[in-house]
Amino acid sequence: MELIKVEHLTKRFGDLVAVDDISFSIRKGEIFGFLGPNGAGKTTTLSILSTLLSPTEGSATVNGYDVLSQKADVRRSIGVVFQDPTLDEELTAWENMDIHRRLYGMKKSREKIDELLTLVELDNRKKQLVKNFSGGMKRRLEIARGLLHEPSILFLDEPTLGLDPQTRNHLWDYIRNMNREKQVTIILTTHYMDEAEKLSDRVAIIDRGRIIALDTPSALKERVGKSVIRIESSETERVKDKLARVDWLNNLSSHNGFVDVTLQNAEKRIVEVIKILNEVPIESVSLQVPTLEDVFLNYTGRTIREQEASVKDRMRQHRKVSR
Repeated sequence: MELIKVEHLTKRFGDLVAVDDISFSIRKGEIFGFLGPNGAGKTTTLSILSTLLSPTEGSATVNGYDVLSQKADVRRSIGVVFQDPTLDEELTAWENMDIHRRLYGMKKSREKIDELLTLVELDNRKKQLVKNFSGGMKRRLEIARGLLHEPSILFLDEPTLGLDPQTRNHLWDYIRNMNREKQVTIILTTHYMDEAEKLSDRVAIIDRGRIIALDTPSALKERVGKSVIRIESSETERVKDKLARVDWLNNLSSHNGFVDVTLQNAEKRIVEVIKILNEVPIESVSLQVPTLEDVFLNYTGRTIREQEASVKDRMRQHRKVSR
């Protein structure tokens, strides 16, 4: 079942095309990741889907509701954790949740507030002022608040931006559990490719407003390159001779005491390769697989930092034209 459907969506700001004729769909219960630099169109797409912006062209439905003509229904279907903090730091965690409850007209939800604060491990801090919370605690509170009205879909816009690695990993656990236990469909925009790879069922890479790749992380990695099994041995020639006799091992190279075996899905064949070399002395065997960083570079030809510089140049040019 498709909970989100986007068709030929375009958003222009004057001469700047922020989202350029994109189409995709997201299934119920899926974690869908967006990769791309600032200005690539991630947040703009999210803003359209959450009815904060109207598209210039194209259409989008969320939970079966049109983002233009059925905004109230869309908003009741979604929870949003924005990139920038939106908590009232002079209130307690529980008070922040309670204000959200009142805004949505929820009458009987005190138990729900306690349940969600327990889910994000803030139940023992619910009476403390948010201004005394760490960055990770604030993000967890924002996620709990976004779930209070039991949305079908949760938008997470850079949920771990600026957090330390340990806190990021904790938040990843909350997101996975939330997806499994609450059956919430999640749209995740992120700069961090490791985050997208670990969390997402499918990933879209967006560049200059266009989606240039969309598939599962593993399928995208398989497309850009094969994996390498690296064998360290004092007898590299024997290793090569043994492996060269195997039909499906036809891409071998050696250097400095190592033999590299390049093939598709190497992680599934590594045990077979080791068995073939059962009589040859081996010091170590390692597996090198493509990463989403490799995917990103393959499709865009530039690093995220280089793309961000390009976006800034486009924005400066746009301001000059506007003047």
